[in-house]
Amino acid sequence: MAGNSQKQQNEPVSIERRQQRRGIYLLPNLITTAALLAGFYSIVNAMRATPENGLFVVAAISIVVAGVLDGLDGRVARLTNTQSEFGVQFDSLSDMVAFGVAPAILSFSFAAQYSGKLGWIAAFIFVACVALRLARFNVQAESADKRFFTGLASPAGAGLVASLTWSLADAGQIGSDWVWLYVPLTAALGGLMVSNVPYRSFKELDPSSKVPFIALAAVVVVYALISLDPPRVLLLIAIIYACSGPVETGLKYLKGNQG
Repeated sequence: MAGNSQKQQNEPVSIERRQQRRGIYLLPNLITTAALLAGFYSIVNAMRATPENGLFVVAAISIVVAGVLDGLDGRVARLTNTQSEFGVQFDSLSDMVAFGVAPAILSFSFAAQYSGKLGWIAAFIFVACVALRLARFNVQAESADKRFFTGLASPAGAGLVASLTWSLADAGQIGSDWVWLYVPLTAALGGLMVSNVPYRSFKELDPSSKVPFIALAAVVVVYALISLDPPRVLLLIAIIYACSGPVETGLKYLKGNQG
């Protein structure tokens, strides 16, 4: 009896070891690796960028590409039934580089560095808050309401920094003229990410479900607008989303007080 009990206790461990030896799912982790590469490529270009060589634009676009890939890997894993705990942890590490370190370095290299210590402190606040947010997200993943994020999602915060830098660099602006914006904005985005402000996740939208024809027409219009002026349209979308959480929370608070 004791031998059977010991065998039953060891059985889950044996199953887990067999699963580890079996390997990892290739497709979603390839996409996650591509997002990690895009984040690293952004860091490399931001470190070498000057107002004259155009690498700030390359660094900003790389973060946007990482955001697109980050949105794909999870959906591909669900569609192909290849979710795994390894994929979840790998995705978080990739996010830390692509949406934590990369936008912080981009912000610092483009403008925040001209404010001295305040610049690197603001950049560090951003990085630290992304790390804290990712840790909180992983811990609360099972119990959290899937319809909402607690705090601003790190890809959205990184996207705002990237699209702002892309817009200004594309327009020939010099980062030293925008220190007054970048230092508080970088720190504030970090604060929003670790806040308890709820943001809509849009995860309840099912890509396989039927939608009215007008919805498809609206998507075409959005694509057309983005193609006309990608950095500024993306910046507008990022600003609207970043403000949506506090605005919606404020409206609910006012409605509750009036009631």
